[in-house]
Amino acid sequence: MNDQLEIKNTLHTELISKFFHALSNPTRLKIARKLLDEERNVGQLVGELQLKQSQVSNQLACLKDCGFVTSRQEGKFVYYKVTDERVREIIQLATNVVSDNADYINSCTKL
Repeated sequence: MNDQLEIKNTLHTELISKFFHALSNPTRLKIARKLLDEERNVGQLVGELQLKQSQVSNQLACLKDCGFVTSRQEGKFVYYKVTDERVREIIQLATNVVSDNADYINSCTKL
């Protein structure tokens, strides 16, 4: 029984790590932050972030596959938005922790 619990905990830890990995990419994080308050389509994100359409589309696909954003189609446009309030809270909490520890994080050589 103990082995099963250990396997479950390991899998859970790996999923949590994968969750944070999805937001560890600067482009994905920028996109997620843009989608916190207002839905946008790929073209709008391309213009706002000055990125290539393929980059934005690929990162949106990752965010959508991982459940960070949802989409809806209107005519020929697909609009994306962060709809889970917990994602907003996690990004805000991370922003606060970084603000409080910016010097330490910036000087960290182990990452």
